[in-house]
Amino acid sequence: MPKRGYHHGNLRQALIEAGIELLTEGGLDALTLRKCAARAGVSHAAPAHHFDGIDGLRVAIAQEGLVRFRHRMLDFADAGPQTPRGRLHGICKGYLAFAREEPDAFHFLEMQDHHSYLDPESRHQEQALLIPLGMMVVIGQRTGLLNDIMKPDLAIALFWGAFVGVFKAERLGYL
Repeated sequence: MPKRGYHHGNLRQALIEAGIELLTEGGLDALTLRKCAARAGVSHAAPAHHFDGIDGLRVAIAQEGLVRFRHRMLDFADAGPQTPRGRLHGICKGYLAFAREEPDAFHFLEMQDHHSYLDPESRHQEQALLIPLGMMVVIGQRTGLLNDIMKPDLAIALFWGAFVGVFKAERLGYL
């Protein structure tokens, strides 16, 4: 993709978007500060003014991805029937929509909990991603939609693991 050229706006956001594009096009190995700068049309030194090295860029991309992911789930939940079943279904649809529409961002986020460079804000955003699902599990258990024998934390982990498994199976062509 040709250089877009950066023109007096939010350079930090432009570099994050360039990083997401690089991830989408070439996977994790394609993400470098130099390539992000070239994609944004700025000098190779420009990212140093906004990020503390490649790990700082990765944190920023993870934060952006987590925000997009959470918004996608909530948008789908808000668009459907406002019942426990409808909201849970919407959260599931939003999760799968994000994974399908931004598979490299999803894969990048999926890996992030294994890296020590995530900062407290990123960890907070990871936890915030689970809040809508957690609320629906608790509401589902209280309304009888879901069995209440299982602790909510375990139910959330099982739902989350099932989502990841379905997406991976789909990505690998098993579904």
